[in-house]
Amino acid sequence: MTDYGHDLLFGAVLVPVTARPGEALELARVADRAGLDLVSVPDHPYRPEFAEAWTTLSVIAARTERVRVFPNVANLPLRPPAMLARAVASLDALSGGRAGPALGAGAYWDVIAAEGGPWHPPAEAVSALGEAIAVIRALWTPGGPVHLPGEHYALDGAEPGPPPRDPGIWVGALGPRMLRLTGTLADGWLPSMTRIPPEDLPSAGAIIDAAAADAGRDPAAIRRLYNLSPPALGSPRDWPRRLADLALTHGVSGFLLPAGTPDLLRLFATEIAPAVRELVAAARGGPGTEREAAAGRRLVEAHDHLRAELGRLRDLVAEVAAGTLDAGAARSHLRTLALRQNNWTLGAYCASFCRVVSVHHHREDAGIFPALRRFEPGLAPVLDRLEDEHRAIQALVERVDAALVAFAGGAGDITGLREALDSLTDALLSQPVGRGT
Repeated sequence: MTDYGHDLLFGAVLVPVTARPGEALELARVADRAGLDLVSVPDHPYRPEFAEAWTTLSVIAARTERVRVFPNVANLPLRPPAMLARAVASLDALSGGRAGPALGAGAYWDVIAAEGGPWHPPAEAVSALGEAIAVIRALWTPGGPVHLPGEHYALDGAEPGPPPRDPGIWVGALGPRMLRLTGTLADGWLPSMTRIPPEDLPSAGAIIDAAAADAGRDPAAIRRLYNLSPPALGSPRDWPRRLADLALTHGVSGFLLPAGTPDLLRLFATEIAPAVRELVAAARGGPGTEREAAAGRRLVEAHDHLRAELGRLRDLVAEVAAGTLDAGAARSHLRTLALRQNNWTLGAYCASFCRVVSVHHHREDAGIFPALRRFEPGLAPVLDRLEDEHRAIQALVERVDAALVAFAGGAGDITGLREALDSLTDALLSQPVGRGT
């Protein structure tokens, strides 16, 4: 994982205790006045000691002026997605564009069932969440009546609208299935430090990035948020450095602090957040920084890796074409390639490689190249040429994509795929800068 360049958001996780109904509301007003960006509340509808989440969020939105409110995270099994879509859109409109959803597949299934909800095994819960996201997006998309089949959630002529101002969907994901779904469908990832500690962020984030690339998405488009744990962060004097490291090293751009006192919220908003923003801005924008030099090194390393993987891919295509490698052996080889995704067919692997190349070039053009221009202005002519070459290579990537669709679908022979792959190979391996492109 790396810094994805998002603006930094800071917020609070407030627990609305039924016995003290005004406490969470007052803390939300403190967060709003102190300058935090987000206020969230847990969603445990089966626990009577907590006030109901959407009712609480509605009152918070009515009593604040600027913070964005959302559930952390919505308990999908007890909240039908069609009604959730309407609730989010309504609160967003009533609050002036300050409401959004964060979804969870569900947990504590015995108490969910006691409330009349379903009891899903893990794989089924993930599948249901994927259908729910489709339902919510469909109802937020202007158009005619929506017909959407589904095993768990479906629409049969539902009228869409209105959409919220920011129709992003964040997902609380922990396991590999949920992480893949996040990369494929979601706009944000919201884990908790107590469940996924910082040392586990790279491996979990890699699953999200791979799934995003496999779906043709830019992994950088998926915002990473984090429910913090004060005991795990140590002394508050160390928080700015630790949170800045989470942003620059692990791509986290939203920090949610569970806070039960006004003083801690004010400290987080007025001292910690500005210090983190300053550290991150200096690392992102200062000319001649080590981070920008590291960007150049990563550029070379990424090119070397892509070139090596492309060579192995070409060898596999050649062996399959010659009949010297059967499908089982090809699968065994593909398992050793870092760029592989969750599909093991030759056609699916080619598609994944093409998408990774496209995403790689987009990240260079939008992120690494500007940093290199600041770090070494003399590289400007070379970077201009690389950007032109990226546009030319994109056309070749699209040619390979069309050829592999024909090949994988049985409508063409392997010759067209090999010719397209050869053209892409010639273009990728002919670039001298970074020893490849």
